[in-house]
Amino acid sequence: MRLWSISPEYLDPQGLVALWREGLLAQKVLQGKTRGYRHHPQLDRFKRHPAPLRAIASYLAMVCDEADKRGYKFDRSKIAKNRTGIKLIVSGKELKAEFDRLLSKLKKRDPARFKMLKPLKKIKSPPMFRVVRA
Repeated sequence: MRLWSISPEYLDPQGLVALWREGLLAQKVLQGKTRGYRHHPQLDRFKRHPAPLRAIASYLAMVCDEADKRGYKFDRSKIAKNRTGIKLIVSGKELKAEFDRLLSKLKKRDPARFKMLKPLKKIKSPPMFRVVRA
């Protein structure tokens, strides 16, 4: 399960679709509707939030927003309600590590996107994330 903290605009089509599926799985885990992945480390930031279901719903809405920009049709009705006003924390170090991981995937999967993203120095996160030093 990969729930990226970097902006979804960096993801290739395959990565964005995978993020949507994995986000929906994470939502099911947090709703107690599945037994798998309950202790997956990617869920920790959502579990620590005072409103975990609102946090994952807000995250999924953000993924849908990116899909809309690309002309994809993700089904927003699958997202739990009450998905506004959520802030999650990510460290700048974690953003960098995630970006490097994405680059390694794109190098093989989407060389053109890899070449476009590799020179970036400032890595963006979605607005729902507050970047902290760590």
